[in-house]
Amino acid sequence: MKIGIGCDHAAFSMKEEIRAYLTAKGHEVTDYGTYSEARCDYPVYGEKVALAVKNGEVERGVLICGTGVGISLAANKVQGIRAAVCSEPYTAQMAVRHNHAQIIAFGARVIGIDMAKMITDAFLEASCEGGRHAKRVELIREIEARFRTE
Repeated sequence: MKIGIGCDHAAFSMKEEIRAYLTAKGHEVTDYGTYSEARCDYPVYGEKVALAVKNGEVERGVLICGTGVGISLAANKVQGIRAAVCSEPYTAQMAVRHNHAQIIAFGARVIGIDMAKMITDAFLEASCEGGRHAKRVELIREIEARFRTE
């Protein structure tokens, strides 16, 4: 699977470990930065990964910052993107199955590397269920369309 990954300075080390983990599992990983622990702004990287998903450059995205919240908020500002903050695997799985999330986010200051790997695996192994959930995702799209500013 083609996966985009991005982070801020607080999560650089974890991003590097997750990138290597995904590559070792045979995924094609595109790294959208940041590329060091130098202080930076998480919205930049949330937007980069979200745009890559939206434009079809990658199939799914993984975002990491201190908590996962800020970077996910930035990603969710890109029209059509659904990014979910996950601190355990069940939420990551359900974010895809029920909410058709294309991106997950987690916090390097909140979870450890082993949990990050489990969350990432659950996210990538899940598929959208459709059915009643598809209707709810469509309702989310309708809300987004009513407030479109592009």
